[in-house]
Amino acid sequence: MGISERKQRQQEEVKLEIIRCSWEIVEEQGWANLSIRKIADAIEYSVPVVYKHFENKEAIIAHFVEDGFYQLKNEIYEAIHPEEAPEKQIKQLARAYWVFAARNPKLYEIMFGLGIPTCESIRSSQHVQCVSQKMEELVNAVIDKSKNTENDGHLKLRTLWSILHGIVAIDLLSLEQRSDICPSVVLEDAIDGYVRSFTI
Repeated sequence: MGISERKQRQQEEVKLEIIRCSWEIVEEQGWANLSIRKIADAIEYSVPVVYKHFENKEAIIAHFVEDGFYQLKNEIYEAIHPEEAPEKQIKQLARAYWVFAARNPKLYEIMFGLGIPTCESIRSSQHVQCVSQKMEELVNAVIDKSKNTENDGHLKLRTLWSILHGIVAIDLLSLEQRSDICPSVVLEDAIDGYVRSFTI
């Protein structure tokens, strides 16, 4: 291995260590206590070394947000059975979304810290876009099947995001008091009502 390759590998290792230590700080102290100084102390390097890999704390947070949506996208795609009716697929998507949030509360917190994604944030992230497009695809499939011309696809998509995020946000407040992670009966009830609303 040449000198340049060795240096590149070492730089990649430092970057991965920054990410690993950042996550440890978040899990132990929360997002509000994440700082470049704490990260530098944790990796036992100077502050400029952290800045060499990440422009600022927001860039580190952006890394976790993007990675979170990548994981959410994969879990949703794995949970959906394309041979099923679109209504059933929406329920599968909703359950996968809730389980992801329940298993990754710190990650979900920063992914959705300001609520459901805006149009701008959806356009800026490939993985957010994939999640939103899958939701939109299923919503439009249910609309087509319902033959109800009064349904507004954009409104139904925003409503789906709101149901998922709202119920997850409420459920996450009580998850730390539970030793197991079970599907939310409130979510199931809400999604049942949501799917039925297409035919009203």
